[in-house]
Amino acid sequence: MVVYPSVTLLVDLGEGAGVVYETHGRRERGSVVAGLLPGDLRATGRGTGRLLQIRLDPVAAAAVLGASAELSGTVATLEDVWGRDAGRAEDRLRAAASWDERFAIAADILGRRLATHPPVDPQVAHVWRRTLSSRGRVRVDGLADEVGWSRKRLWSRFRSQLGITPKRAARLVRFDHAAHLLAAGHAAAHVAAESGYVDQSHLHREVATFAGLTPTALAAAPWLAIDGVAWPASSPTGASALGAPAGREESSVRRS
Repeated sequence: MVVYPSVTLLVDLGEGAGVVYETHGRRERGSVVAGLLPGDLRATGRGTGRLLQIRLDPVAAAAVLGASAELSGTVATLEDVWGRDAGRAEDRLRAAASWDERFAIAADILGRRLATHPPVDPQVAHVWRRTLSSRGRVRVDGLADEVGWSRKRLWSRFRSQLGITPKRAARLVRFDHAAHLLAAGHAAAHVAAESGYVDQSHLHREVATFAGLTPTALAAAPWLAIDGVAWPASSPTGASALGAPAGREESSVRRS
């Protein structure tokens, strides 16, 4: 799975052994939450299964999950994050008669949690939105001035609430934009210039850091096919319409 500027819930709705996730030498089974920058995350399973993928904007995730900052760079079971509510949510979703009903149930569950948990600081939310809208091409000092905070305070509050520093967040968003362009078939040199990298070598280093691949391998990676809305229809993978486009602040609920 490619890193993405969101926190991802993967709800296993199948029966039996379920899906197994591996990252950083750790294995988890069933429904999981993948925080920002989870590293090399791979999923395996047997037979036919059903999986509901929910992508949460980190600002929303802080309220929906309650501990999103602690999830950065990790993968945790949904039960570890939600406790008994995880099992109740899975039972409701499994009992649904259609995917449309499951989407409605998921939206209801997320909405209730959003309404009952405190939001992040408005300043933190503003900085995240500006990072997205600028595609990661914004200076942290300028963002601190916009919200009336010192750089140190912004760094501290942003990291404690979203689990990532403002600079790292900008790099992730910029990488996401570049990955979209690569998947759409643009040459690496063009993508580097369009995305604000110093040169093509800079792009290569960032792609290696975030995906462990070269730009050419990233553009053709088969796992991009799970997400055809986030990844353009012109992608070499020929992806189907699943997922959510980068830059959307609201959470996304889709089937995969």
